[in-house]
Amino acid sequence: MQTIDVAGTGDEPSEIDLAILDAARACVEEFGVRRTTLTEVARRAGVSRPTVYRRWPDTGSLLAELLVRELRKIVGRTMPGSGPARVRLVDGVVAGASIVRANPLFAKIFRTDTDLMLTYVFGRLGRNQRELILLFAALIREGQRDGSVRPGDPDELATMVLLMSQSAVQSAGMVGHILSESRLDAELARALDGYLVPDDRRDVEW
Repeated sequence: MQTIDVAGTGDEPSEIDLAILDAARACVEEFGVRRTTLTEVARRAGVSRPTVYRRWPDTGSLLAELLVRELRKIVGRTMPGSGPARVRLVDGVVAGASIVRANPLFAKIFRTDTDLMLTYVFGRLGRNQRELILLFAALIREGQRDGSVRPGDPDELATMVLLMSQSAVQSAGMVGHILSESRLDAELARALDGYLVPDDRRDVEW
């Protein structure tokens, strides 16, 4: 899916850009992805359709930018800035997964656009997933340098972290009668930490 820069110039989004993105968010929360149109987004943002089209050529590119923006905000809130890299990664992923599960935008997509989600579960990586792999891999490399993460290809380890956390988000409702929110968070943290901890520290830390 081709996207363009949010502001069109690489700078911070303009007030118009933000109004359009906020309107798109409201539409998705109300209608879901499939029923969101640029016409309705423009109406809610109080701008003309050409104004939207000059920034995003179609609904798909606008919504892709919206989801990337939403996830970046979540990651910015949850990734700790100090401590061993493994601890920061695990804590950030668990906190981020919890926020995504409760996020109205993603919750609506999970409920009403199941076929769309299946594309990214079984078919191909989306832009958000690729960005998360890059973020996780960077922290894994840092953890390998500080000794908190086991050896291994950082991209491969990061991809597995994505798969584990993605499952904990998308399938949480299915197992809610077994795993409460708090227990799901605790077990996800244990699974991620156990996967990443170096072998020579496993017995000491567990």
